[in-house]
Amino acid sequence: MKKVIPFLMFQGNAEEAMNYYTALIEESEITSMTRYGANEPGAEGSVTQATFTLKGQEFMCIDSNVEHQFTFTPSFSIFLTCDGEEEIDRLYSGLSEGGQVLMPLGDYSFSKKFGWISDKFGVSWQLTLPLE
Repeated sequence: MKKVIPFLMFQGNAEEAMNYYTALIEESEITSMTRYGANEPGAEGSVTQATFTLKGQEFMCIDSNVEHQFTFTPSFSIFLTCDGEEEIDRLYSGLSEGGQVLMPLGDYSFSKKFGWISDKFGVSWQLTLPLE
């Protein structure tokens, strides 16, 4: 085994999600992307396969060319440890925009500031500002 990479399957908005995440999270970038062409199984121009990094963590994603009844679930989430109040507030605000708050941003016994949201694409995020 060479490595383990989280894999996200979108339905037509993989590129939009990658652009959103890499713009919001510093030191992040889209590293590769291939698209469906004419007469291929997926919608022309949609993402066949892509990789991107968020603060050095690599992810893969696709636009599924098969319609299915399932989507993302909060039982799997991306966990971000933030460096300060400004960062956690900015990320919480950005990632929750158009999404759903699962646990409001607040002071909890296990974290100085913590929030759990599902973003507008359905991906679940936990953000924490650790106790010092």
